[in-house]
Amino acid sequence: MLSKRCIHHICIQTNHYQESIEFYTNALGFTLVQETKDFHNRAYNSWLQLEDFYMELQTPKKDEELKPYNKHREGIVHFCLWVEDLEGEVKRLKELGVTFLQKDGEDIYFVENGSLCKLQAPERTIVELRDLKGV
Repeated sequence: MLSKRCIHHICIQTNHYQESIEFYTNALGFTLVQETKDFHNRAYNSWLQLEDFYMELQTPKKDEELKPYNKHREGIVHFCLWVEDLEGEVKRLKELGVTFLQKDGEDIYFVENGSLCKLQAPERTIVELRDLKGV
């Protein structure tokens, strides 16, 4: 029998550390809970928290430049956060200058059971915001 489990965290690497920290804390509401300098040949390795969900954010190893994100690769394409008021969040995020990935010229669009929008973080991670908790 499998023991109880849940997703603990995702890890995102970034060449744009300060901009990414500001995006996840100021725009998306994560809390910076730990920041470690000079972590295993990296300038920073940090932990951010949003309720029970954690994100590990790290810079590249010294003398390494990370290749740009490309959504046409295998692996995680985006991660999604449920929001109670999608329209209100979009308005707030636009005021902060967050980059939206529009579909047919629209920031918010309907897919199957609910509305959603997609944002692009400074390191180019795609973050989906959705107003439906289920599938």
